[in-house]
Amino acid sequence: MKITISCFFLLLILVPLLASSVDNKVYIVYFGQHSNGEKVLHEIENFHLSYLQSVKESEEDAKSSLLYSYKHTINGFAAKLTPDEASKLSEMEEVLSVFPSHGKYSVQTTRSWEFVGLDEGDSHSWKKFQMGGENLLSRAKYGKNIIIGVMDSGVWPESPSFSDEGMDPIPKSWKGICQEGVAFNSSNCNKKIIGARYYVRGFEAQFGSVNGTEDFLSPRDMDGHGTHTASTAGGRQVDDAAAFGGFAKGTASGGAPLARLAIYKACWAVPNQVKANGNICFSADMFAAMDDAIADGVDILSISIGSAQPLAFENDAIGLAALEASRRNILVVCSAGNSGPAPGTLSNTAPWITTIGASSVDRAFLAPVKLGNGMKIIGQSVTPYKMKKMYPLVYAGDVVVPGVAQNLTGQCLPGSLDPTKTKGKIVVCARGAGLRVGKGMEVKRAGGVGLVLANVISNGNEIACDAHFLPATSLTYDDGIKVLEYINSTKNPMAKISPSRTVLHYKPAPSMAGFTSRGPNVVDPNILKPDITAPGINILAAWSEASSPTKLPEDHRSVKYNIESGTSMACPHVSGAAALLKAIHPHWSVAAIKSALMTTATITNSLGEPITDANGNAATPFQFGAGHFRPTKAVDPGLIYDATYNDYLLYLCTAGPNSLIELNSSFKCPANPPSTLTLNYPSFAITNLNTTVTIRRTVTNIGRPKSTYFFSAKPPLGVRVKAMPSILPFKRIGQKLSFSITVSPTNDPTVTKSEYVFGWYSWDDGYYHVRSPMAVYLP
Repeated sequence: MKITISCFFLLLILVPLLASSVDNKVYIVYFGQHSNGEKVLHEIENFHLSYLQSVKESEEDAKSSLLYSYKHTINGFAAKLTPDEASKLSEMEEVLSVFPSHGKYSVQTTRSWEFVGLDEGDSHSWKKFQMGGENLLSRAKYGKNIIIGVMDSGVWPESPSFSDEGMDPIPKSWKGICQEGVAFNSSNCNKKIIGARYYVRGFEAQFGSVNGTEDFLSPRDMDGHGTHTASTAGGRQVDDAAAFGGFAKGTASGGAPLARLAIYKACWAVPNQVKANGNICFSADMFAAMDDAIADGVDILSISIGSAQPLAFENDAIGLAALEASRRNILVVCSAGNSGPAPGTLSNTAPWITTIGASSVDRAFLAPVKLGNGMKIIGQSVTPYKMKKMYPLVYAGDVVVPGVAQNLTGQCLPGSLDPTKTKGKIVVCARGAGLRVGKGMEVKRAGGVGLVLANVISNGNEIACDAHFLPATSLTYDDGIKVLEYINSTKNPMAKISPSRTVLHYKPAPSMAGFTSRGPNVVDPNILKPDITAPGINILAAWSEASSPTKLPEDHRSVKYNIESGTSMACPHVSGAAALLKAIHPHWSVAAIKSALMTTATITNSLGEPITDANGNAATPFQFGAGHFRPTKAVDPGLIYDATYNDYLLYLCTAGPNSLIELNSSFKCPANPPSTLTLNYPSFAITNLNTTVTIRRTVTNIGRPKSTYFFSAKPPLGVRVKAMPSILPFKRIGQKLSFSITVSPTNDPTVTKSEYVFGWYSWDDGYYHVRSPMAVYLP
């Protein structure tokens, strides 16, 4: 009884302590800019500590709770706080916002650059004459001395893609460092990888110390994702690169092969999880990484990271840091996310970020499956295994062990297949729940000899190619149905899977990835996102040799180059292209670069038809934004829609909390701030069009000195679009002219209501075609 009473009193003592420990979470306290000019770094940290001390019990407690003091370009700190302490800080003078450092962020070529025309001469004959006829790469000197910062899972520096052979000395503008750590020292940086850092305090506050078997406590990449994205943006040209013994063989290259790379590792392996599930990135770590990157002197920030759900501006670490980057004229390029095809799923929604969707290239890895009735169905795969004869063909749902849930019977999840029914057979598995490669491993575990991976309806025609461990091919949804119909039509279904071969000029291309996140923009529906789309399906790029191509624990293969899909792969394509534009036009603003990329994008595929989605239907600007990017056109767009840092602040007067603006600088919001539709953006979206809406825009002439542009539009169904004036006469380079667009409903009773409709408007002078998308919701 005494022991019980003692334990009871001990619990009374421990419960408050445990509650206090549980309540402590990492929060970011944001002050905006450094209002008093450049302070000595220790003074900024003392300033931050003074706020912490006001809510903590002691100075020692305040210091021990502080994780990061953001003091280079961003003013704020990350600390362990209770919700009550966070609430008190949020009410204090000078504090703009307080939000939790969550782990909702996650990480989201040989043919792709040729596909977008980067290796071709400039087709603009007038500019070609002025520039001496050089192509974009030559004119940009291959991105020489442009610094691309890559925030991701680190880098594998030994890859040939990061060789510095023949490169000039590091630019004098560079202020960064090469941070040493586990399996990474200063010699791993060179004239290509000019800087590397890592940020782990936010991660460790949640999960404890990094497990050395799961990740390197250094800038070295154990995952592969960071190496892939870095080499896509700025990797050197490497001959005869290929995956899995010859697939996608060719010259692997980043968009800007002579650009410098600065690596910021802020994403880490989640303890005790399969690496194929991806890394996790905490707000506190990313905020610190971007703070350093801006101060280090990067020109472009490539961020293939997004939140699981769209975040309000005041709670979005990437968005807040990107706003400060725009003030320093640093372009931030981000992936849209991989949560499609559901609408309203894209992340990185801020207008000062360039947000990228994912689409295909004109390369396929064809792996036919021949059925017993003679029918040949063309699938895709990067699996080299050969199958010499026909084998029995079964549907996974017919060979499961008893007790598997009805809706999961065809998914080939681990342990679901019955070896007595599977052995010696080719198994048709449905794509969906579980890992794609994991389905093939389950078939092999159960004694199966081959895998046919059939898309579910949401995947449509989009095929992601994988390196399976047995003969395998992946089919579109319609072709998968054909295989199932054959199985049900005969008592002894048979099949044979042929090895894959690489095919170029595969049509139609591009088409949109089913997984790409899409609009509408739920943070601000007036900003149409994503901005553009770029290659993001089956992209070959460098890989970490500490990670297998599938990242599964059963996979012990090591590769130098790997094929990956995702908006993560699309993002660095645009980052590399932006580096080339920056090299040619060093004084262009971040808004100008974005505008050039958007207004020159194409909305047609290789057949001259509208770009389609994964199901073969016409895609919309909610999937591809302004269209598929064309770097060679973007270098000379004719007109640009420019915007300044103050324009973004004015925008936030309406789109964000006033506190985010009033204390962010000397800028003051007007008493009646304008609609967010007034931001000088290259596209627009309108919600609930009940009456006429007027939108004002300004374009700057950077094409020919004397030119006259004429307005044209392809209005959305049920919408009337006019411009005033409809003719813009320019007399000189740099001249700005404004116009208004009136958008009104036609009240046509035959038009379907309660949905978004899409259209385009353009300015043409007979040489330049400056196109912008629009989205309108008809209530």
